[in-house]
Amino acid sequence: MIVLDITIVNIALPSAQRDLGISDADRQWVITAYTLAFGGLLLLGGRLGDLFGRKRVFTIGLLGFALASALGGAAADPSMLFGARALQGAFGALLAPSALGLLSTTFSDPKERSTAFGIFGAIAGGGAAIGFIAGGLLTEYLNWRWCLFVNTPIAIATAFAAFSVLQRDHVAKGHRVKLDLPGALLGCGGLLAIVFGTSEAVTRGWGDALVLGSLFLGVALLAVFVLVEKRTPHALLPTHIIADRNRGGGALSVGLAMVGMFGLFLFLTYYLQAIKHFSPIVSGLSFLPMTAAIVISSTGIAARLMTRVPSRNLIAPGLLLAGGGMAWLTQMHVDSPWAGMVLPAELLLGFGMGLVFMPSMSLATLGVAPNEAGAASATINSAQQVGGSFGTALLNTIAASATATFLATRIASDPAVQAQGAVHGYVVATWVAMGILLLAALVAFLMIDHRPAPGEATAVEGAAVEAGAVGTGAVEAGTGAGATAVSAVRAVDGRPSPREAAMADVRANVRAGGEVRSEAGVERPPAD
Repeated sequence: MIVLDITIVNIALPSAQRDLGISDADRQWVITAYTLAFGGLLLLGGRLGDLFGRKRVFTIGLLGFALASALGGAAADPSMLFGARALQGAFGALLAPSALGLLSTTFSDPKERSTAFGIFGAIAGGGAAIGFIAGGLLTEYLNWRWCLFVNTPIAIATAFAAFSVLQRDHVAKGHRVKLDLPGALLGCGGLLAIVFGTSEAVTRGWGDALVLGSLFLGVALLAVFVLVEKRTPHALLPTHIIADRNRGGGALSVGLAMVGMFGLFLFLTYYLQAIKHFSPIVSGLSFLPMTAAIVISSTGIAARLMTRVPSRNLIAPGLLLAGGGMAWLTQMHVDSPWAGMVLPAELLLGFGMGLVFMPSMSLATLGVAPNEAGAASATINSAQQVGGSFGTALLNTIAASATATFLATRIASDPAVQAQGAVHGYVVATWVAMGILLLAALVAFLMIDHRPAPGEATAVEGAAVEAGAVGTGAVEAGTGAGATAVSAVRAVDGRPSPREAAMADVRANVRAGGEVRSEAGVERPPAD
């Protein structure tokens, strides 16, 4: 629902613009208001889940998202729609890191974790394409308002399910650490400034003073944020989370991938509707093959291989496949057939990104302490959001400039020439997107060095032993291969995971026959 809502409005935007009388200069704020609030508040949203309990924050985010969607669907003027979209983004910033954090703390067994993150990655990757399909169906058979109304029943039903299904993880008031307010102001302010600057670049251009000032301000605030976080005992974003080369490499790779992907979605939408004259529903359905490819690649390939091969052997080839899809689209013309031009590119992009999303999201939270899972989740989500916002602005600016240059030496009033100019702009921007994906593949190959630990492929049962069973005399810690496999399950940075530390203490208390005892005065091993 979160990722879907970034794109579902794209197809409905022309209808909403006509209905509410939104100017061409202001129409971008239907998208930007959402991405600005979402991207700017992710770090704060992730930390709130760690401090107050992810189940609580997740449920509040769902109910707030439902309310904001209802307000947006009932918008009577542009400002009401823009405000509702910003409110959606704010509650989405609570939802996204809480969802990923819940997934990370729920599934610790390597085999279960790979399956869970495979499904999660497929949904995250396919959500944007599904948004186009849903947007086309709702716009053509109902109206644009249902692209927002549809979230309300989904969010409310999920909130009730979360309340009854998710385990309680409420943090008592006396056990909460203080919220890092200086870090929240600096981190969120820096992200807000960067997302705002890249969004304004679409209409103002990259040389505009406001755009450059916002970007420099954002970078400066984030630089100060890093310095402050190093000296804060309860940091909003602990520096060791982003200092790890695997988490940092995964986040950077995903961020660069999003630069190309989000711009591509917008170009293909306009190409199919404005150049090929597809209806909204046909335009939406034309993205279905890419969605299917992402699901198949993520759940059928990446989930099976994650516990068997190094992570970069999935992420880097996936980005190269996606780059191949972009290369295919550089041959696009006004009269190019969908089946011969768009379909092969979508399949390459889908299969490639399916190999990227799942292991990257798993690396983002693997080996992170439970009380920092929200902050780690917010890091990968922030990389996605900032990358998507920056990519949309960058590639739109490049496409518009290339189109203007093309039309300057031709008869710009001719509709056929206008169509050729638009496609020329798309192609130039696609070349840039391809180069960014190739850069992302290089980053992933050089930075990510995580390798699955021995025993992950077979999901050693010893790794799933609950610490609460210690002291009952019923836990079979064992020796030999089983104990070796347990001790091999480590965090991605090479340090022992909390579970391994607990199991090491368990083995220290093993008696003959595999019986485990807690002797008087000896503190029990910590829970995972």
